[in-house]
Amino acid sequence: MKKAVSRWINGFILLMALAAGTGFIAGDAYATNGYFSHGYSIESKAMGGAGVALPGGSLDASVNPALLAFVGSRADISLSIFNPNREYTVEGNPSGFPGTFGLTPGTVESDSNYFVVPAMAAHWSLSDKFSAGISMYGNGGMNTDYDKSTFYGSKPTGVDLMQLFIVPTFTIKVAPKHSVGFSPIFAYQRFEARGLQAFGAFSSDPNNLTNNGHDSAYGWGGRIGYYGEILPYLSIGASYQTKIWTTKYDNYAGLFAGDGGFDIPANWTIGIAVKPTPGLVFLFDVQKIYYSDINSVGNPMLPNLMNAPLGANSGAGFGWHDMTIYKAGVQWKSSDAWTWRAGYSYGKQPIRSEDVMFNILAPGVPEQHATVGFTRAISKTQDLSISLMHAFSKTVSGPNPLEAPGFQEIRLKMNQWEGTVGYTWKF
Repeated sequence: MKKAVSRWINGFILLMALAAGTGFIAGDAYATNGYFSHGYSIESKAMGGAGVALPGGSLDASVNPALLAFVGSRADISLSIFNPNREYTVEGNPSGFPGTFGLTPGTVESDSNYFVVPAMAAHWSLSDKFSAGISMYGNGGMNTDYDKSTFYGSKPTGVDLMQLFIVPTFTIKVAPKHSVGFSPIFAYQRFEARGLQAFGAFSSDPNNLTNNGHDSAYGWGGRIGYYGEILPYLSIGASYQTKIWTTKYDNYAGLFAGDGGFDIPANWTIGIAVKPTPGLVFLFDVQKIYYSDINSVGNPMLPNLMNAPLGANSGAGFGWHDMTIYKAGVQWKSSDAWTWRAGYSYGKQPIRSEDVMFNILAPGVPEQHATVGFTRAISKTQDLSISLMHAFSKTVSGPNPLEAPGFQEIRLKMNQWEGTVGYTWKF
């Protein structure tokens, strides 16, 4: 009992020290699978985001809370440098016809290309059956910062969205090699829009449409998960995250459908881990994200913009489809000191060609991610890990929907790099 209490105290002190040392702030730019991160723990990041069926570390609660039953008492912290390179191109001159809204031709790149994204977690094994932990990480986000009056309003033009999750986790071993877990999720969001004055005539509340600084919203939901070793060489995992119901952005009630609503979509993940030898594991996960269930994200621009004002329940949104992401990874423990990882993921991007105009603000178009990484044990209780991700360049094109047919084409383009360093303390 004293040993368990000591582990709780030591882990809690470490987590609070790490939080104070980093001034925990989730990064303001994540745009990989839509606006969700491709992975959260450093182990998963290095394996294409896969890992729902492989216990790794205390940040596993971000994908499957049941995994924590098999990771032991430990604390993990990581720091990512995220580099999204995004741009839009307008081809063709405005028609000048009455009632049209042509954009200035040319290619414009977004500024603000580097972001720091921390994550941290701790987990305590309370007994042979029960364990608990807590995680803090950036769920996702989007940032654009065009030094141009794209829509003939103020400049710069763009948005800044950040989502932070605080996730307590509770797990139970229902059998020696099977577990279930539950995580209540507490969410914090921050958002700002700039340069959208031209859409004031389409808004239900033009004073709360744009240029109102950062506004905050808070939310709650949950995640459940299962993990089991079916055979000595085969494990399975599954998890489901509910929609995260959030308060509304009052300062942007005239922009987002539902008077400023911006809930976080539900998603699920299932996967397997195959272990042909003790040191080698192959992973395959499938994840589904239900973007279309969130009106402010899934509503199309047209005909909604003409039939209902911005901010109404059926007001225009970004027109995002749901995403299905396929993730494959491999992990090889070559010795007691070294573990190597690699991975790849693919998910068809969520933006339709007819919705490219609004998505100048949110060009979440990458589809393919390649990743590598490793862990080096620096002592029996401490590990150092590295991961690297590249999201390959992707372009999505479509007509300017507010211009006469055939006059203007809009292209969105993005690629990304991310490097992460992580530290683990086992206690």
